[in-house]
Amino acid sequence: MKLDSHQHFWKYSPQQHNWIDDSMVSLKRDFLPNDLEPHLVENKIEACMVVQADQSEKETEFLLELATQYEFIKGVVGWVDLRAKNVEERLQFYSQNQYFKGVRHIVQSEKQDFLLDPAFQNGIEKLGNLNLTYDLLIYSHQIEAAIKLVSQFPNQKFVLDHLAKPNIKNGKIEPWKNQIQRLAQFSNVSCKISGMVTEADHAQWKPSDFIPYLDIVFDAFGENRILFGSDWPVCLLAASYQEVYQLITDYTANFSLEQRDKLFGANAKRFYNIIN
Repeated sequence: MKLDSHQHFWKYSPQQHNWIDDSMVSLKRDFLPNDLEPHLVENKIEACMVVQADQSEKETEFLLELATQYEFIKGVVGWVDLRAKNVEERLQFYSQNQYFKGVRHIVQSEKQDFLLDPAFQNGIEKLGNLNLTYDLLIYSHQIEAAIKLVSQFPNQKFVLDHLAKPNIKNGKIEPWKNQIQRLAQFSNVSCKISGMVTEADHAQWKPSDFIPYLDIVFDAFGENRILFGSDWPVCLLAASYQEVYQLITDYTANFSLEQRDKLFGANAKRFYNIIN
């Protein structure tokens, strides 16, 4: 099963989606399953994982409801306040839903050492008890904190979103490369090949811009811990769905069929415990 491990749906609200600033005018509208489905069909992708974009349980419930309506939505990475005193109760509540697979917090908007906050780590501890995953959305300057976090929870499944957003636009590799290599040494961490085009020059990127970063990630994480994700519709700021997909299919053209099957579905299916 080919599966897009990372995309979003929303009914646009200036208050809820205040991260969409005036440089992202094209995203200031609704993006729903009927908008995505033609792109999945065109690229012969059968399923997707939808990931939170708003830090509210209201959005989590909205995404879970969409999953009941559209068969191609196989799971939801929602938001629950991991710092809340009743976090265990809320996680238990949502984990009763077969589509609730994991949690994400928009850490990239938080202070550098947010991941090391004791209250947040208490929430991370509760995830493992319920076999829930955690998506790491961070900037590269937060990787050091992520390394400390994942080392403290060796049995928790983590996946790094968007390669930790390296500075592709300026071709900067270090210290990101060293940090990624160190993070990848922890076997409980996977990595999504997603969100790259928006870290490049939106108007003038070319496929070769991404090769050094892809080389580093594939070498560090290996074929069993890398997941393809489109980051649609955010990717539309810099590229179409087809262009994003083509970037990765071209890069992996010489991979074996088994390696491509892992990247484009099998790894995500295993990571998120998708059984249907």
